[in-house]
Amino acid sequence: MFFIPVAFLIFIAFILFLPILFLLGYFQVLTIGFEKLGISPGATTFLLFLILIGSGINIPLTKKKLVYGEELRFFGLFRVPKIRAQGLFINLGGAVVPVLLSVYFLFRVSKAGFDLEPIFLTTILMIIISKFLSRVTPPFRGKGGVSLPALIPPIFSALFALILAPGFTAPCAFISGVLGTLIGADLLNLRRAQRFGGFLSIGGAGVFDGIFLVGMVSALLAGF
Repeated sequence: MFFIPVAFLIFIAFILFLPILFLLGYFQVLTIGFEKLGISPGATTFLLFLILIGSGINIPLTKKKLVYGEELRFFGLFRVPKIRAQGLFINLGGAVVPVLLSVYFLFRVSKAGFDLEPIFLTTILMIIISKFLSRVTPPFRGKGGVSLPALIPPIFSALFALILAPGFTAPCAFISGVLGTLIGADLLNLRRAQRFGGFLSIGGAGVFDGIFLVGMVSALLAGF
């Protein structure tokens, strides 16, 4: 009869649960980080949930238009009627919530007596970098927008904040990363993106990943 050692089973269970333990530890650091930024653990959980769920919610800024067309299926042999939405939207999780958090952090930094000049300078630098590295993508299946490498906003916002705002690195990284990305990548490319038509979302797909990572990196900076 073949017996599996108990130690081996424990080791296998540990390997299987290691990703869960890592996520729990990561979430604990984020919770501590946001708590140091003035947000309670319960509010942190709610905000993360709202940002993730809100990434799929787009609020219309202009009148929504429905465009009727056809889509090719099965190697172009069949034409299927397709209804596509056109208009300008703003993403709840990728723009509205992060901007409101930025205003909150800006208020706390100002109330604490810190000079706001480093934040404005860091934001300007992030706007320039985001504008330079962003690309306008033509509509695909009715959806167009702006693309930006996801790792660029958190890396540069954290780097600039560490250099220019050592006394309040985390809120500076968050504010400059969010506002710099939204203004530089989305708003300054808005006119070009609208030429293609289609479904345009500020803070939506293309820059959402970068903005979400900005929040994570900022919380990690505060947690450590």
